[in-house]
Amino acid sequence: MHNPQPIPVAPAADSGPGLASPVARRSFLRYTGAGLAAGGLWLAGCSDDEDDPSAGLLDVGSGDIGILNYAYALEQLEAAFYTQVVSGAVGSYFAGAREEVKAIFRDLRDHEVIHRDFFKAAIPVAQRLKDLTPDFSTIDFTVGIAAAGAAKPGVLQAAMAFEDLGVAAYNGAGRFITDVSYLTLAGKIVSVEARHAALIRELMTPNSFVSDDVVVLSGANPTGTERSKRPPVVLETVNRYLAADSKLRATSFA
Repeated sequence: MHNPQPIPVAPAADSGPGLASPVARRSFLRYTGAGLAAGGLWLAGCSDDEDDPSAGLLDVGSGDIGILNYAYALEQLEAAFYTQVVSGAVGSYFAGAREEVKAIFRDLRDHEVIHRDFFKAAIPVAQRLKDLTPDFSTIDFTVGIAAAGAAKPGVLQAAMAFEDLGVAAYNGAGRFITDVSYLTLAGKIVSVEARHAALIRELMTPNSFVSDDVVVLSGANPTGTERSKRPPVVLETVNRYLAADSKLRATSFA
C-alpha cells in the first residue's frame, strides 16, 4: 500500500470549461444517486513524527463498530468541509463559482450530512466516536483551483482529494466488515462517494472523471478496479485535517 501522491494543480487562469459551463442540477441528482445516500489530499509535506506517533490518538475501536466509527469520522470531516464551502466564515463558496456549481456543493453538503447523521444514529452512544473538530487551515476556501505552486489547494482540489480518499477508504474497509447488512450499507454509500468524486473531477477537467490514480488502468495488471487504502493509511491523511484532540488511529485494522 503506497502513500497518497500529491494532486496535480491546474493554473488558476485555466479553470476548465467545467466551471464555466452550467450543470443541470436534476441531472446531478440522478448522477450522484441521492436515493442511495438516504438509505491523495494535498500532501505538500508531512509533520515530523514523535517517537510514538499514535500516542494520544483516539482509537476508532474494533470489529464492525470500529469500522462504523471509522466511517463516521470520514463523514464528519466531509460534512464539515462542504458546510464551510457553502457558508464558511470567509464567505460562501469560492470566487467565480457559478450558481449551478453552488447548487452542486449544496447537494454534496446535504449528502455528507445525511451520511454523518446516519452513522451517528447507528452507533450505540457508549461506543460512538466523539464529535471531531476539523482543522481546514491548510485549504484556501477563496478559490476553486489554486495556481501552480500555491501553498494551499483550492476548494475543488480539496473536494476531489476528500472524495477520492473516501472511496479508497470504504473500499479498503470492506474486508473487515462481518455483518452483511453493514457491508451492503457501505457498498451503497461508497457508490455515492464515487459519483461525487467523478463529478468533482469533471468540474475541474471535462472527461477526466476517472484516471490511473484512482482506478488501476496501467501497469502489469490493469484490472480497471478502484484503488483501496486500509484504515491506518487513510487516517494518516485524515489526521492532517483534524484538531490535536481529534486525531485518530485504527490499531485493529492494519
